[in-house]
Amino acid sequence: GASKGIGEQLAYHYAHFGAQIVITARREQALQQVAEKCLSLGAQKALYITADMSSDSDPDKVVDFAVEKLGGLDYLVLNHIGSSLFSMWQGDVEHTKWLMQVNFFSYIQMAWRALPSLEQSKGSLVIVSSLLEEVILQQTFVPTLKIDSRTGKSTSPFTAPYCSTKSALNGFFGSLYHELAMKKSNVSLSLCTLGLIDTESAMEKVR
Repeated sequence: GASKGIGEQLAYHYAHFGAQIVITARREQALQQVAEKCLSLGAQKALYITADMSSDSDPDKVVDFAVEKLGGLDYLVLNHIGSSLFSMWQGDVEHTKWLMQVNFFSYIQMAWRALPSLEQSKGSLVIVSSLLEEVILQQTFVPTLKIDSRTGKSTSPFTAPYCSTKSALNGFFGSLYHELAMKKSNVSLSLCTLGLIDTESAMEKVR
């Protein structure tokens, strides 16, 4: 989401380039503040829509809103995660299912919804992932279809549900990258693997 942390900073980065931006998260007041700052930083347009990525319908709603308000998409940057306890797994399957919906299924739902618009604009699909549960992904096929990651694989104790969602994310979009290349798609797909960053939510888990 764009209400804080990495998502907020990404919004400001695009604003510096004069982009037209649509941001989303659950907290309307925080989104409004981020949108106002984006305008002050140079964004041509900064709109927001509240959404809950654990919902079956909200991921599509966000993409449809952005396409309607902006007239299409040049970039879709997916960077949102659900809250997960930093502790040993205690068999909470329902929470793991919820986290998989937020951290994985909503990503692929939004990507699929946005692909027609991105195909028309020769745009980019950007997936923000994590160093935890990183997979091997190599550059192949079409030069405009690139993926940003390093060879390796990492897991950590106390993060079993989170790691499982990132493993699914990396595996799915790594495969989709090859499929887009095989179809000679116009869409550039980048999977960005981040290391440890001291965001507010990350620090809360290790205090």
